[in-house]
Amino acid sequence: MGQSGGKLVAKDGETDGEKDGDTPGDVAWNAAWELLLPTASAPPRQRGRVLQEALRDAVRSGRLTAGTRLPAGRELAADLGVSRGLVTEAYEQLTAEGYLRSRRGSGTWVGGAVRATVAPEAVDSPPDRLPEVDFSPGTPDLSLFPRAAWSAAHRRALARLPHRTLGYPDPRGLPELRSALAQLLARRRGVAADPRRLVVCSGVAQALTLLGFALRAAGQQSVAVEDPGSPEHAQLFAAAGLASVPVPLDDEGPDTAALTASGARAVVLTPSHQFPSGIAVSAARRSQLLEWARTAGGLLIEDDYDGDFRYDRAPVGALQGLDPERVAYTGSVSKSLAPGLRLGWLVLPEGLLDAVVARKRTMDLGNPVLDQALLADFVARGDYDRQLRRCQRAYRERRDALTGAFAEHCPGAVVTGIAAGLHVIVTLPAQYGPEDRFLARARRAGVALRPLSAYRSTGPAPSGRDTRVRLVMGYAHLPPSDIVHGVRLLLR
Repeated sequence: MGQSGGKLVAKDGETDGEKDGDTPGDVAWNAAWELLLPTASAPPRQRGRVLQEALRDAVRSGRLTAGTRLPAGRELAADLGVSRGLVTEAYEQLTAEGYLRSRRGSGTWVGGAVRATVAPEAVDSPPDRLPEVDFSPGTPDLSLFPRAAWSAAHRRALARLPHRTLGYPDPRGLPELRSALAQLLARRRGVAADPRRLVVCSGVAQALTLLGFALRAAGQQSVAVEDPGSPEHAQLFAAAGLASVPVPLDDEGPDTAALTASGARAVVLTPSHQFPSGIAVSAARRSQLLEWARTAGGLLIEDDYDGDFRYDRAPVGALQGLDPERVAYTGSVSKSLAPGLRLGWLVLPEGLLDAVVARKRTMDLGNPVLDQALLADFVARGDYDRQLRRCQRAYRERRDALTGAFAEHCPGAVVTGIAAGLHVIVTLPAQYGPEDRFLARARRAGVALRPLSAYRSTGPAPSGRDTRVRLVMGYAHLPPSDIVHGVRLLLR
């Protein structure tokens, strides 16, 4: 080591000859010296960057403390075997960033603006045992994602996008995607979709958050949610400052008397395939919900999370088609393609359009343009319809495998819910209860489950004496062989 490893380094205010022994600055520099050594062995074009990163790390980590004087550029360059200009440039860059400070004729010192990072304490905990079979609901089969068709659509979209389109987008979304989605939703779901009132968003989660902010800005304090229902609904509205009021269900759908009594003027619903109960809201109850909205000046928020998947008949059309001014409709590609794409849509009543678009603008300025152009191409060419048919076949087969496995291995189990979507409700015979013990046994057997009680806001089901175990079982992401194996493990 050259002179830079010794007396040339001092604490601020000390001179090189003040002490015979090491100064605190000597100790600090010696501790940090090893961090700079990789600079000497780095490729020539990378040495400047490596030196700057090493000095930053030494200051951040506290190895070089505030007030430590650094060696002169000429001496450090000689020790590292690099050019003096490279060291000078590194000092100047870190001085500009606030890591170092310098005085003409007095040298370069570690500045006082940086605080050392605190290393997190290592926690030695055994890794969680992964379940052998996971029946958690809501997950599609990601292996069905159409990689080849998606890649081809990506190339086509990128090749034809005009340069101007790559600027900041309309927060509602690309016009071509809004038109393609409006046609798709009208054809497949019976939605009265005007492209002008359709907003492309990052999935249903963002759609509900946008609506929550718009309702809060209009003076509303709460939103009614289904009970049992998706916990995410309440969490998303809470983020917008709205309280959630649970509304119980009966065999036909949300209880409209309880909805009226709640005082809420908006309610989020899953009418085509209620989550998690699996019922479809009856035609009579749909009419009652619409009448409530018209009388109360309220809003129905339709979360059509898996409305495309019906296995015994054509899917029931969207509630929104009956009254577009009283229903906000939202959906996404999370179940049909992949949730990681973060692509969805929101069809709005005229009275909410401006408020939601303004909030979308301030939230993220709009979804990525290339992703939107890609989805527009994918929908317009018919690839999305083909993907839905592919998923439909696979998910129907897996639902049949699940119901067949229970029929064979546990004839007393009752499977309920319409033949649709990605999950069913399974009620086991009384001898399998109580629920907490059964779930503990399932975990030990390597089976992950979610009970229906986990989705209730108001505690246990009304029949408190019924100890039967009710499970919300997802099947779409599991091969039929895994489904059968999981049921055997569960019942064994």
